[in-house]
Amino acid sequence: MNKYLLPFSIFCCLSMPLAAEVIIVPVGQQAAEKQSVERPTTGITKDQVQNRFGDPQEWNDPVGDPPISSWEYPDFVVFFEYDHVLHSVLKRNDKE
Repeated sequence: MNKYLLPFSIFCCLSMPLAAEVIIVPVGQQAAEKQSVERPTTGITKDQVQNRFGDPQEWNDPVGDPPISSWEYPDFVVFFEYDHVLHSVLKRNDKE
C-alpha cells in the first residue's frame, strides 16, 4: 500500500467543507396547536390534579432530593415536588 495514501486521505477528509442547517423554533411556537390545552398550575396538590384531570397514563416514581416525580397525560406531563405541582409542560407532536 502506498505510504502517501493515508495522509492524503486524511487531508482530503479534513479539507472538505461542512454545512448544517439549524432550525430554531421559539419556545412560544412549539406545540402551537396545543397552547389552549388546560394544564395543572404550579402549587396545586396531586389530589387536585387527579380530581380535575383524572388518572394519568403513566406515573413516574420520585427521584432525587427533594423528590421530583411526574405524571404523564396525553397532551402534557406534570412534575411534582413532594405532593405539589412544580411545573407542567406540553408534549411535543410526533411530526415536530
